[in-house]
Amino acid sequence: MVSTFGSLATAYSGLAAARAGIDVTGQNIANAGTAGYTRQRVTQNSVPATQTGFMRGTAALAGQGVSVDGIARLASLTLDVGVRVAAGSSAYADARATALSALETGLHEPGKDGLSAKLDAFWSSWSELASHPDDPGAASAVLGAAGTVAAALDSGSKAVDAQWSSVRGTVAGQVTQLNDAAKQVADLNGRIRTALASGGTANELLDQRDQLTEQIATLAGGTTRTNADGTVDVLLGGNPLVQGTDARAVALGGGERLADGAAVTLTWTSGSAGAVSLSGGSIGGALAVLAPANGNGTGGALAQAAASYDAVATQLATTVNAVHATGTTPAGTTGTAFFALAAGVPAAQGLSVIPTDGSGLATRNAAGQLDDSFADALSRLGTGPGAADTTWATFVAGVGTASRSAATESTLTGLALTNARTQQQSSAGVDLDEENVNLLSYQHAYQGAARVLTAVDEMLDTIINRVGLVGRG
Repeated sequence: MVSTFGSLATAYSGLAAARAGIDVTGQNIANAGTAGYTRQRVTQNSVPATQTGFMRGTAALAGQGVSVDGIARLASLTLDVGVRVAAGSSAYADARATALSALETGLHEPGKDGLSAKLDAFWSSWSELASHPDDPGAASAVLGAAGTVAAALDSGSKAVDAQWSSVRGTVAGQVTQLNDAAKQVADLNGRIRTALASGGTANELLDQRDQLTEQIATLAGGTTRTNADGTVDVLLGGNPLVQGTDARAVALGGGERLADGAAVTLTWTSGSAGAVSLSGGSIGGALAVLAPANGNGTGGALAQAAASYDAVATQLATTVNAVHATGTTPAGTTGTAFFALAAGVPAAQGLSVIPTDGSGLATRNAAGQLDDSFADALSRLGTGPGAADTTWATFVAGVGTASRSAATESTLTGLALTNARTQQQSSAGVDLDEENVNLLSYQHAYQGAARVLTAVDEMLDTIINRVGLVGRG
């Protein structure tokens, strides 16, 4: 009788296990399209037979059914780490590639809207004036072309300023996102630790935390360390951003304008003060773009671009003024400058044309006679190693090379991230075909356990209600 009632318990455990499997499979199917969801499985074990005094001596004893030990989350720590590392590298490369692509596009080179074409038109106008030094139209063409060059340098330099400010504004928003994500991870750490300590499951909370740690990696790179109590620490440059249930904050500081010439920095706001060392992420990529210029041209892309605009403006003013000053204007003035550079502003934004009409152009010699040699010399200033055109061409080529290199790196790191995510999803993602097979399996298991329950019930009915009825009148 004991073993018969034990069979009821065995059958019931099978029902409970199959029902748990159906529930978890249904959860997987329902979340097949949920971003960040990790598939789950019921973990179960057979319950061994128990020797009792009543049953001692029995040759063979069946087990006592199945126990549901928990719901496993089928994630891989190794694959998750790979995704975070790839996300940080890809975001860093994307930030640089986006900035360099925008910078290259703003140059409008090659093309009629680029500075090269405007410089060519400027030198050509001097050549035309050399051919017709007494032509008011040729003089007006020189002044118009010069004004166009000055305007192009001004607008290009201001566009770089605007792009620098835009990137810095984007980084400020990303720093806020980083701090918010760190706070959420710390909060989830506490909830996960409590759930696991009480013997519960925290699978959905773990999914949320993994999404946040990947977001942090995308923003700032870093590493994640898992602790024995179920919490994780998030480290940036070896220093904790999140440690257990505590989260530190970072702040953006340093230069607020490109003209400041100061580095934009990310610093800790609590604990050991100092700069945050970033190994990747979109913030790291943006900070590299925002870095100040240096003498060897390896500084931040935008600051180096602004410095190149200023260098072209300065060279243009210096070389043109030097030649123009050797001639005499129709008014008899010698030693006059053609370009002026305003003080207190970047050279490219302060370049202006001094003459307002043909009377201010040096088209005569000291004797007051028309002399095409000055205009001819000015027309040839666009060539040579010290020419503004050469400096500009070198800068444009450098930006193009850097942009292509950054785009290639962005593509490669993007492919690496896609591959890492594909591998992660092969382990953690929901496969509807597999889940449907599991669902059928659990359904059959449930039906089988129910059939066993029915069979035991019929046996008990016979024993209780029918045994001993034979011979009764």
